[in-house]
Amino acid sequence: MKDKSTYITTQELWAKLFAARSSEAYFRISDSSGKLPAFSEYIKCLCEKRGEKPEAVIRRADLDSSYGHRLFSGERNPSRDMVIRLAFALEQDFDEVQQMLKFARAAALHPRVRRDAVIAYCLHNHKTLMDVQQMLYDYDMPVLGAGRNGK
Repeated sequence: MKDKSTYITTQELWAKLFAARSSEAYFRISDSSGKLPAFSEYIKCLCEKRGEKPEAVIRRADLDSSYGHRLFSGERNPSRDMVIRLAFALEQDFDEVQQMLKFARAAALHPRVRRDAVIAYCLHNHKTLMDVQQMLYDYDMPVLGAGRNGK
């Protein structure tokens, strides 16, 4: 994966689009640097930077081993909840989780969505996956990945 600094930010892409004379002109001048790599490539890069093995992250995310390896190989695309579980396993902060969700082409966390607010609160306060699952359960909200390739 390219270094993070080689990617054009969303704000820069908006500026290019709004400065273009036409949408066709924007599409002609925009290049592959605006494209996001596959989620599998992104999480493998995160693991490498942290010196982590995918198996350890999969275990901490409490994912089924074969499903987790298919996420890392790119054979499967993760649900939004699975991205968040992986983020907790990788001990990502709030901004890093928003970035992970973007690479997974999933909706960002939003403070007006009560479940998202609980998740964001736990991220901000460096809670564990088990902590967020318990808090979601206590608020009678669906836990992360309930019934979907988790254990």
